[in-house]
Amino acid sequence: MNRFITFFLACLLGIACKEGAPSVTPEIVLSTTGIAAEAEAGTYVFHVKCNTEWTASVSPDWAVLSVRSGSAGTTRIEVAVQANTTSQSREAVITVSAGTAGGQVRVIQKEAEMLNISKNQFDLPASGGEISFEAEASSAITLGKTLFWIEQKPVSGNSYYFTIGENPAHFPRTGTITLGSGNIQRVVTIHQKGKKLMVDADKTGMESNAAELAAKIKIGWNLGNSLEACADENTASETLWGNPATSKELIDLVKRSGFNAVRIPTAWSGYIEDRNTYKIKDEWMMRVREVVDYCVANGMYAIINIHWDGGWLENNPTYARQAEVNKKQKALWEQIAVAFRDYDEHLLFAGANEVHADYNRPTAEHLQVQMSYNQTFVDAVRSTGGRNAWRVLVAQGYNTNIQYTYESLVLPKDPAVNRMMAEVHYYDPYDFTLESGASAKYLWGKDFKGSTGVSAWGQEDWVNEAFGLMKEKFTSKGIPVILGEYAATYRASLPANVLEDHKKARNYYLNYVTKTAKRYGLIPFYWDNGGTGNNASGIFDRPNLTVVHADALEALLSAADF
Repeated sequence: MNRFITFFLACLLGIACKEGAPSVTPEIVLSTTGIAAEAEAGTYVFHVKCNTEWTASVSPDWAVLSVRSGSAGTTRIEVAVQANTTSQSREAVITVSAGTAGGQVRVIQKEAEMLNISKNQFDLPASGGEISFEAEASSAITLGKTLFWIEQKPVSGNSYYFTIGENPAHFPRTGTITLGSGNIQRVVTIHQKGKKLMVDADKTGMESNAAELAAKIKIGWNLGNSLEACADENTASETLWGNPATSKELIDLVKRSGFNAVRIPTAWSGYIEDRNTYKIKDEWMMRVREVVDYCVANGMYAIINIHWDGGWLENNPTYARQAEVNKKQKALWEQIAVAFRDYDEHLLFAGANEVHADYNRPTAEHLQVQMSYNQTFVDAVRSTGGRNAWRVLVAQGYNTNIQYTYESLVLPKDPAVNRMMAEVHYYDPYDFTLESGASAKYLWGKDFKGSTGVSAWGQEDWVNEAFGLMKEKFTSKGIPVILGEYAATYRASLPANVLEDHKKARNYYLNYVTKTAKRYGLIPFYWDNGGTGNNASGIFDRPNLTVVHADALEALLSAADF
């Protein structure tokens, strides 16, 4: 009886407790209502705070929850998002519920970055051409910087157009076009063949032999201290020695002033991009061609050479360096010859400049080695065929010294008949023409004979004698001689009372040397170093494109009509 009463009372008590317990209203707080997801797979986090039990679901299932239910308190939920490989953004909805309470987290995932191109490789001939391809992307497309010979044309819709320039070398080359969109890059590769090293001989536009061509050149001008400017064998820059980059307007001025030929001293070694093959940079080769084009487009004749060039060729006529120098000489001239092979007779090649071991009388070794450099030049050019089989070539005497040239120059063997010229330079007397120190002279010629400012040698009779040697050995035998350089620097710092006499003497010198050269069959090329002030030989103000020394110009041109 007591046990029953006890159980009954307990039951009554329990019922009374349940009926009096307070009810819980579900409350849910979400740490965010939106997640911005990248296109790549990744994991994102949000928190659920609830005062009771809750559940979570997500749709669609490319988003996966680390926790799908929980009890009262704060719970961390990781959302693993799969990669979006489509070109559209997408949305998943996470729903969290607790009784009648609930909340949502919207997951917005970016579209996949996309950059598609229709073609990623092109093969072109040495002559170049046009290429095009289609490109589509999920965002704006940017183009990286291309090599100078790959020129972009206007885009049309999704179509990209490029012009591929001529490859001037016989080496093949490869260039790329890089396209970017967002974090994606695509590369289009262009393979271009090189020119043939040797082609069949072509006499078109090469009808004149050396003597006939020489008769067409009235007077030449040197584009000095420009394309040959270099610090050493490995460093070069067209503007390194203070002159501006050569412009078409400058060459036009030279033509209008009365010159019909330009000697273009040129450096090459500082522009080599591969020291094993001696490959010249295409950009430099095309720059030299650009300057040559300024000349020939004007109907002018042009001469390009290998000038001082850091001295690798010019300062080494020795047995010790002979094989090495000839190897490089051959490689460079093959490239130059191929690059300029299609030019007609308006372009001449000169193998070197002033090759010498020192300024003393050459030894048999010096002469033998220097002559081998001349022969390598001729062999390299002729081996490329085309118009180069007939091009007029210019070989230098030792140090381009007239006496040494008279005594020792033997023209290289040449399979082309009557297509060679010789070259000498003339700066006598040196103390008047180039010397800038205390021993410099500022007067020259018969009108100043006996004056203290006149050199003791190198006057009119010397000019006659020197050029007479060239006539005796070469021009009288139908072999033209290029007087590749001559000048008399301007002594602007002289006192006013002697400056006028100096100008008179300088103009007389320029006139006399030019006239005598023409009389003896030499083709004069005046040396202009660009400067027009003290101890300079420039006639033209190159930056401003004006004639500075009109008197010197007149002295030259009036003699050229001899």
